[in-house]
Amino acid sequence: MNPYLCSKPQSSLDLQQIKAYLDQIATISKLDWEFFTSKLERHVVGKKTIFLKLNEVETKISFIESGVVRLYIPKDNPEKEITFGFSFKDQFISAYDSFLTQKPSAYQLQALTETTLLSINYEDLQEVYQNTQIGNLIGRLTAERLFLLKSKREQYLLNLSAEEHYLKLFKERPELLKVIPLKYISSYIGVTAQALSRIRRRLS
Repeated sequence: MNPYLCSKPQSSLDLQQIKAYLDQIATISKLDWEFFTSKLERHVVGKKTIFLKLNEVETKISFIESGVVRLYIPKDNPEKEITFGFSFKDQFISAYDSFLTQKPSAYQLQALTETTLLSINYEDLQEVYQNTQIGNLIGRLTAERLFLLKSKREQYLLNLSAEEHYLKLFKERPELLKVIPLKYISSYIGVTAQALSRIRRRLS
């Protein structure tokens, strides 16, 4: 079953968000931009939809126009799932290690809210790599994003108490409480849901 509610080709009028984001990082020629955007498709993913499952091969890199995506390792017991990252508006998202190797992914991607993505598939990105400079930028940004997600969580788990991790998380991303269920937050900071409830009671 296709996890995407809809997809449609792009026009030059509805890509200002990704253009503004990339313009902060690099100067992109008009020709490169036109070639790159000709390969993009917009997808709307329904709330709570898993749009990349365990052991599937990642075929896309996507830019989040709106919504929140969870990266996690599923378990037979849902209570033991390991959430290791969240991605938000104006960030690139992909199971990038699977995308690079074209081998099965070791984790899943789930839209926690209705999420709008601008996506480019593997074959098209190879063309962009060959014909423009922008492909290297997209690949680098996606690789950096995945590395930072995993590295930051590992460092926090090693160096901070669960309470410190919780406080730091919500100082950086105060909107998390509004859109992310507490069970995913407890998994992310490495405690049980009951322990997180006790932390929140103490802090309140």
